[in-house]
Amino acid sequence: MSQYVITYLGGDQPSNPEEGKKHFSKYMDWLKSLGDSAVSPANPFKDTRTVNPDGTVTTGSTTSMSGFTIIKADSMEAALSVAKACPFLDIGGTIEVSELMQMPG
Repeated sequence: MSQYVITYLGGDQPSNPEEGKKHFSKYMDWLKSLGDSAVSPANPFKDTRTVNPDGTVTTGSTTSMSGFTIIKADSMEAALSVAKACPFLDIGGTIEVSELMQMPG
């Protein structure tokens, strides 16, 4: 069984705390539904810094990536099916799915 990274990009911020709690609850329910296939279920990013080619460091990201989840799945199609059910899409976010390559050593 291969591992896949589900990458979260963009998404709208909740308009109020109640909306945020509702979305968070849906997201946690989705994560729980993954069961043992969730290798690393919730990895949000915070306080991102970018190291530039000239060695300078700037605050923030050059992408809209906000976090990731790693799952086990039998195929890319199965991983895409899991991603399509993610409530992150309900808030206008985009999801990328990538197969993790196993490196030797």
